[in-house]
Amino acid sequence: MCQRSASSSKESRPGLQRPPPEYLRLHPLLEENKAFQASDMLPGPYSIDESSSVVLRYRTPHFRASAQVVVPPIPKKETWIVGWIQACSHMEFYNHYGDQGMSSWELPDLQEGKIQAISDSDGVNYPWYGNTTETCTIVGPTKRDSKFIISMNDNFYPSVTWAVPVSESNVAKLTSIHRDQSFTTWLVATNTATNDMVILQTLHWRMKLGIEVNPSRPLGQRAKLREPTAQEPPQILSKNEPIPPSALVKPNANDAQVLMWRPKDGQPLVVIPPKHR
Repeated sequence: MCQRSASSSKESRPGLQRPPPEYLRLHPLLEENKAFQASDMLPGPYSIDESSSVVLRYRTPHFRASAQVVVPPIPKKETWIVGWIQACSHMEFYNHYGDQGMSSWELPDLQEGKIQAISDSDGVNYPWYGNTTETCTIVGPTKRDSKFIISMNDNFYPSVTWAVPVSESNVAKLTSIHRDQSFTTWLVATNTATNDMVILQTLHWRMKLGIEVNPSRPLGQRAKLREPTAQEPPQILSKNEPIPPSALVKPNANDAQVLMWRPKDGQPLVVIPPKHR
């Protein structure tokens, strides 16, 4: 019987990553992996929203992953959680304002090479990506197979100011948006008593986005999507990769990111500091 794990803000201790016990297996590992398909998006794969006079909003395609899992009878009194863990390994997020400069969302520790990747957890259920369809808990001993499907999806829906973020003026100056992020997603089984982790599958995916903006045009006619108009399909790796320790603990990417203003001339300024210090 599959149980959804209880929500907890407790930070998990990274466990050992080892091969699975004999009684833990998957079949089939990934029943389906539909990602970046037009049928997954309504309406269409991208959406640009100019309804606000303050910010430009855009919505990207979804990354989707789904796994059908079969756990044979567990002979011992132990609990396993099977679920998705995701980490960001690269981020470029630049909003250009003509000859004045650019704003940039940054992950300092990742950018400076202090860590290999940063957790993309929901910020509550570390290290898991989420706690609804993304995880399943099996409590042993069990007498029969436990069958379940765990799934996840991810996309971006940010807001970018039309005006320079450090200016008191509300005149639109935004000229382009560039975004390029890479993620690793793991399907993992964890023993809650020992914290041992079994990596069942590793996926890589990337989101690239470019938007051109003409701030002199009327609202509703300023922005247009440039290449790429379609994303690279996710890669299901034939050999699993280990999970970096920084991907299993606080902070997550949302709490660690900082918004910088980098002018063409002068010193950079912190616009929005990180939530986690």
